[in-house]
Formats: sequence, structure tokens, C-alpha cells
Amino acid sequence: MNAPYDGDRGRGANGDPTGPVPPTPPLPADQDPYVQDAYRNDPFRAQDPTAQDPVTEALYDRAAHPPPPGQPAPPHYQQPAAGRHTPDPQQWAPPPGPQAPAPHLPYCEDQATTQLLGLDHLMTRASNERPESDAFAHLYRDQQHYEPQQPAPVPPGPAAAGAEAVPQQPAPEPEPAPVAAAGKPSGGRASGLLKSSAVMAAGTMVSRLTGFVRSALIVAALGGAVLGDSWQVAYQLPTMIFILTIGGGLNSVFVPQLVRAMKEDDDGGEAYANRLLTLVMVVLGVLTVLSVVAAPLLVKLVSFDISRDPAANEVAVAFTRYCVPTIFFMGLHVVMGQILNARGRFGAMMWTPVLNNIVMIATFGLFIWVYGTAETSHIGVTTIPDEGIRLLGIGTLLGLVVQALAMIPYLRDADFKLRIRFDWRGHGLGKAAKLAKWTVLFVLANQAGVLVVTQLSTWAGNTANDQGHPGTGFISYASAQLIWNMPQAIITVSVMAALLPRLARSAHDGDTGAVRDDISQGLRTSAVAIVPISFGFLSLGIPLCTLVYGSSGAGIPMGYMLMAFGVGLIPFSVQYVVLRAFYAYEDTRTPFYNTVIVAAVNAVASGLCFLVLPARWAVVGMAASYGLAYIIGVGVAWRRLSKRMDGDLDTAHVVRTYARLAGASIPATIVSGAAVYGIMQTLGTGFLGSITALVAGIAALLAVFYVAARKMRIEELNALVGMVRSKLGR
Repeated sequence: MNAPYDGDRGRGANGDPTGPVPPTPPLPADQDPYVQDAYRNDPFRAQDPTAQDPVTEALYDRAAHPPPPGQPAPPHYQQPAAGRHTPDPQQWAPPPGPQAPAPHLPYCEDQATTQLLGLDHLMTRASNERPESDAFAHLYRDQQHYEPQQPAPVPPGPAAAGAEAVPQQPAPEPEPAPVAAAGKPSGGRASGLLKSSAVMAAGTMVSRLTGFVRSALIVAALGGAVLGDSWQVAYQLPTMIFILTIGGGLNSVFVPQLVRAMKEDDDGGEAYANRLLTLVMVVLGVLTVLSVVAAPLLVKLVSFDISRDPAANEVAVAFTRYCVPTIFFMGLHVVMGQILNARGRFGAMMWTPVLNNIVMIATFGLFIWVYGTAETSHIGVTTIPDEGIRLLGIGTLLGLVVQALAMIPYLRDADFKLRIRFDWRGHGLGKAAKLAKWTVLFVLANQAGVLVVTQLSTWAGNTANDQGHPGTGFISYASAQLIWNMPQAIITVSVMAALLPRLARSAHDGDTGAVRDDISQGLRTSAVAIVPISFGFLSLGIPLCTLVYGSSGAGIPMGYMLMAFGVGLIPFSVQYVVLRAFYAYEDTRTPFYNTVIVAAVNAVASGLCFLVLPARWAVVGMAASYGLAYIIGVGVAWRRLSKRMDGDLDTAHVVRTYARLAGASIPATIVSGAAVYGIMQTLGTGFLGSITALVAGIAALLAVFYVAARKMRIEELNALVGMVRSKLGR
């Protein structure tokens, strides 16, 4: 609390006593409505000694005792002589000690914590304050050139006499604010975050939609039986190897390091990024060669059931040797994308995967045009020709090559010059490697759980296929998970990709409040869409899968798996956001321990489903176990983050938002499920029944959810609706 201070009264605008500011004359007592009758009838005024006029008393004493002749008369008034150590009344001095009394401060305020401010100080500070810069302004200048910050020039001139030479600090370059429409005030931080994520969400949405088409063509071409599982194992191996080696560190550790290098290095972090890119190319090149040689061992490691079938193993090994070279180009794409992200260019990372999907769509479309679908051609591991394997393998590799090389024009547009640099020592890569070791262990624990699920799901799927229940194996699990993960990739990942550089800066500056606000805002903003969608999978799972994968005959089993994944999307999304806070603090050990817990719970629960449930339902139970593992993981991660930030988390606000959104989603899911069930019972599970049930179910879900959420006055939904209305000009 600031106490009043009159030391600046009578000074000029710059504190110059030669230029006094004339005070405003007060109203006469007879005209002031507050005091004109206050002391009219005061019976005690004559007896009050403090009411006597001191001037009259001084004149009276002077008349009674005149000065001696020859001496001048003293003035009527004069200030007493200042003491030797009397402080300057025009300047505020701190109290002698924290326990000193403060009789002159109102309400006995503590002098140790009270700051006295004058008018000039307040005006100077207000003029020097800069408005808070928008951390997402770079999303509105995506096509501008990146320019590293330069120190402000020091004006020439001699220093004042007697003054010490103070080294000039480089002035930070202000971030340009996003251009707002004329006449339209900008929204708050929530609306700014939504606008900032729009570019990334749009690219991710197009990527995921084309990924849907790609996945549908894969299932249609190869089916949901052993051939499909063999392809899925080979296709997933490069991703697993990449994440197990350096992928996790690139995604989580090196973004804060790149941001710090941009901030501290004279060249804007360009040399650091080139060293990192060179190191990744060398490591991934060696890793790719080793993976091609060890393809049979890798197939056995991922699926023992496929490796013991000679025909399936031969096809899986052939697919693997075409797919594992994509590790190299996958790493190039990730590094170049993170370099662009650190420079505020988020669009390329989200849009270039569309090129990969287009190439793969063309590849599998050509395969279907030549050989037909799996349902009509009855193609399998014993009947697929070598030309077909080569077509699918070369097309898959070409898609990743195009995706990686498409990043180069974006780097050139950002004025980033690609250089091969082998001077790795002494430039901060060792620190990043030490941080990345825990991330490698993190993904190792995560992929250990994935390996358990892959082994058990392929085994259960082959057993169920032999019993006459196709479409219940690993390819169905992966396809349903692709749909389930789409909202996470579009919404949560886009929001946190924009927030991660700002989180890294706030954590580096020790601003716990800013970290807390960003995490809370990221959770609540993404929850507006994540919560109703996760409940919507319970009612829309079957028509969605029969529409996308119906041509393979495995639509209904995939629909059950999607329903089992369902609500687990909520803790999965929360876990992703919470772990970004640890990465912002460069803490990679805590996410590792947390992932060990999640992977262990997932593996144990999946093993129980494999042992207890029938083969056709075992993989459905594994899908439900995935969400259960993340529920436990979120509880552990949230408690650790709260302890890390001394309890400074917006827990009540976040929980209240999620509870309200869940309360609005439950009746919407019931109404939507009833509509879907009635339509599919009437029209069947074909294309017409699936599309009609899906459209009607989505409409019912959105309508009921919107009405219920508006009744609950969920502020994040209002921000989302306001953004949509502003885009529509309404």
C-alpha cells in the first residue's frame, strides 16, 4: 500500500522548484456544501486552547514586550533552525530499522514495507512502462524475416563531470503487436491464445483429415487381418526407434535450448541450430543403417506372433526395410521444424505432413487400382506380390522424403542458412544432451508399454481371426487410436506449441505466476473442445468407424475400440500439458518417473485384459486400459508440479472448468447416443446409415452441450464463441 507524500508539492513538471505549480484555490467555507454549516454552533470553541490564533498571540506578546532600541524587530514567523543531521524534507529516507515506529504514517503502517511515492515519480514510471507484449504476435507475421536482436547504439558525448561511467545495457527490441481490426478491441489472453493456435490447428486438422483418408486406404488395401498387422508393425517401427533414440529430446529439451540460444547468442542461435542439425544427421544416418540390417530382429522384438509365422515374417521384414530409412528424414523434419518454431514460424511444422499423406494416399490408391481391395481380392501374406510390396515401401519412403525437404524453403524464408558444422564441443550441446538423457529414458519407458500392447494385441488379433472374428488386432487398435488422438493433436498440441516458448522464458526468468497462468490457461482453453469430444466418442464411435473403415469389414470392432478409448482422452490431454511445465523448467527427470508409472499401469492392465477377456474383446480392454493409466499418471504429475511450484497452481479454477464441461457433456452424450442407435437400427451400418447417424449424432451432441454449457456460464466457451463470431464478422 502506498502512503501519501507531499514532498513534490510546489515543484514543476520535472521536479524543478523554480517552476511551481499553482495550487487550486479551495472553495470558501460559506460555498462549500460539506463544511459551510459544520462549525456554525460550536459551544466549546472558546474553551479550546488549540483554537487560539498563534499569530494574534505572537503580536500580543510583541506589543507587551517591545525590542530594545537599535535592534530590528524579529519577523512574525520563522522556521526553527535545522539540526545538523536533519534529513531533507523534499526527499524520502528509509526508516532507521524495520521495527521503528511510524507515527506519521496512517493506520500505523510498517515503514519497512511502505513506499512513499510522489506525483512526479508516478508520472515518470507510468510514462516508462511498456504494455505487455503479445507472446503470439509472431503468428501474425509468419511471412516476415527473422531478425536477431542487436544492442542499442550508445549516443556519443562526454560524461558529466564527477559522474561514474555506467556501461550501457542492450535495449530489448519490442515485439510488434498483432494488427487488430480498426474499431474492434482485442480480446483477452484467452482469445489471443485461441487466435495464436488457429494457424497450427488448421494445419494439423488438414494433416489429420488427410491422415484419415490414408488410414482408410491402408485398411481397405490390406484388410484388418495378418497382412494389415504386418504392415502396421513395419510402419510403426521407424517411429518407435526415432522416439526411443533422440526424438523425445528433440521435441521437448531442445526447444528451450534453441530459444535461449536465440536470446543470448549474437547470431540469433543460428550456429547452435546448425550444430544440432549436423549432429542429428550423423546419429540418424548410423541408426538407419543399423536398423536396415537388424530388420528381422526388430520385427521379432515388436511382434513375436508375426515373427513365428514364416509368410507373415517375410512380408513384415520386407516392409520394415523399406520403412526404417524414414527415420533419417523424420529426424530432419523434426529438427528443422523446431528451429522454425523457436523463430515463431509454426505453420511449416503443421502443414508439411500433409504432403506425406498425399504421397501415401496416391501410393495406396494406386495399389487398390491395380490389385483391388482386400475384401474383393482376398489378398494376404501368402498372396501379395513382390511388386505390391515394393510399391507400398517406395511410396512410404518417398512421402517422408518430400515432407522433410519441404522444410528447406521455410528456413530460407526465415533467413536461416543451413551449414554443416562439426564443432560440437563447448557450445551447449552437452548440457542439452544431459537433459535429454532423462527424456530418452522417458520415451524408453513409454515405448516399453507400447511394445507390451503390440505383442499382446497382435497375438489376440490373430487368435480372434482364427476364431472367425477379424478386425480385432493391432491394426484396428492403431486405427482407432488415430481417430482418438486427432483432437489431442489438433487442439492441445497446437495450444502448447504456441505456449512452450513463452513457458520456457517465464521459467527461465523465475516467474512462477506466469508459468501457473499459462498452464491453467492451456488446460482450460483446450478442455472446451477436448471434454465434449471425448464423451462424444462414446456415442459416435461405431458410426464414425463404419464410415471410415467400413470397406474392410472391421468397422464395428474398431468402433468398440474407439468407444473404449473415449473418455481417456481427458487425462491424456491434461498429462501432455502438465509435462510441458516440467520441460519448461528443464526438468526431464520427473516426466521420466511419471511415464514409468503410466507405462507400468498400462502394461499390467493390458496383460490382465489379455488373460481374462475373450480374444475378440481383449484389445478393446487394452484400449480402456490406456485411459486408466493416464488417469493415475495425471494425479501423480499434478501433485509433483504443485510441490515444485509451492502449491501455486490454479487447481480450483481448472477442476471447476473440467467439472462443468463434463456436466454439460453427459446429457449431450446420452441424447446423441440415443439418436445414433435409433438411426443405425433403422438404416443399418452401411454408408447411408453411418453418415446419417454420424451427422445427426454430432448435431444433437453440439446442441445439447452448447445449451448446457451456456447455462453453466463457462467463460472459456464464451471466449471460443466470441472468437468464432469475430471471424464471421458478427
